[in-house]
Amino acid sequence: MAEMTQSTQPGINRGNRRVAFLGLGIAMGMVGLAYASVPLYQMFCQATGFGGTTQRASDNPKGLIARQMKVRFDSNVANELPWTVQPAAAITDRIGAVDTVNFVATNLSDKSMTGRAIFNVSPERAGAYFNKIECFCFTEQTLQPGETVEMPIVFFIDPELDTNQELATIKEITLSYTFYASDNEGS
Repeated sequence: MAEMTQSTQPGINRGNRRVAFLGLGIAMGMVGLAYASVPLYQMFCQATGFGGTTQRASDNPKGLIARQMKVRFDSNVANELPWTVQPAAAITDRIGAVDTVNFVATNLSDKSMTGRAIFNVSPERAGAYFNKIECFCFTEQTLQPGETVEMPIVFFIDPELDTNQELATIKEITLSYTFYASDNEGS
């Protein structure tokens, strides 16, 4: 019986090593996924419009269609950023038309402040069809003390929206921005 125990011992050690290596591999894979999850999620949202994420474009190659869409604009400013931001006035235009609107921001503080804008589209399903050619939200904005600036957005709504039956009754889209103080604050 003592011989049996000794002969099975190497098999048990090999099995323990396999389980240990498997567990270590799973743990390392989970750490890798944790680091990759943010960029992967951003790529997913940009590709699908998930969560109201808009698309980036260089122009509108698909042209205009007869259906019109009203686009409203909204802005919010976090408490730590002493700015006021006036959103652009709502516009109604044909789907596919390239439009330009301006938000107006003012730095109310006595020092230079850098901010950034996070955006969202609602209804969320329309985000995949909302294309920005130019937007102040692509970069951080630095305003000098008391400075007021116009911040443009050049955009269009992809005519493919008209082929999505889920969006057939949508007549209005809201583009909303929330402004935050940047970690690279200019003060």
